[in-house]
Amino acid sequence: MALRVTFVAAARSSSLLAERFEDDRPLDQAGWEEVLRAAQQLLPLSAAEMRYCSPTPRSRATGDALGYAPLVQLALRDCDMGRWRGLTLGEAMAREPGAVDAWLADPRSTPHGGESLLDFVSRVGGWLDTRPVEDGGRIVAVAEPAVVRAALVYALKAPPATYWSFDVRSLSMVTLSGRGGRWNLRFEGAAAQSSPRV
Repeated sequence: MALRVTFVAAARSSSLLAERFEDDRPLDQAGWEEVLRAAQQLLPLSAAEMRYCSPTPRSRATGDALGYAPLVQLALRDCDMGRWRGLTLGEAMAREPGAVDAWLADPRSTPHGGESLLDFVSRVGGWLDTRPVEDGGRIVAVAEPAVVRAALVYALKAPPATYWSFDVRSLSMVTLSGRGGRWNLRFEGAAAQSSPRV
């Protein structure tokens, strides 16, 4: 039996330029409005046998608002950004330009003292591959856009640099079907018109 895992990107908690590494802020007003606009399209996913979310406040709030009552999964947390946690990319660049350049160029690097991009992709992929078939054929997971990008890189067995090429918008969804190590990608489209997320 093949699994069908639909990732839903969490609604926003800030504008794109104010996006912070490991952002733990709750949904802002625009995020709540996005959820309301997308609810009709996303509510049917609540019928999934298993419903999960990353531990961020906005992922949990998005899942709850859509009626998923999701279980928090630590493996779906955002990338550990070490001392850059809470900074915007611009702030990190202003403080440590060489370190940011190294991090963007080398998926094995950890100049921030946290998790490498390769480790992040492997962690999310490990979660995906260990979903037991007996839990049910359909799974929904509300997660940060970065987690969705990591899942796509893993499922497609794409080069790590591909991570930077995925534009995952808030409340967009993508479905992976298959089982451990063998995944197919199915694009579902954006659930609501919103500003791009990174």
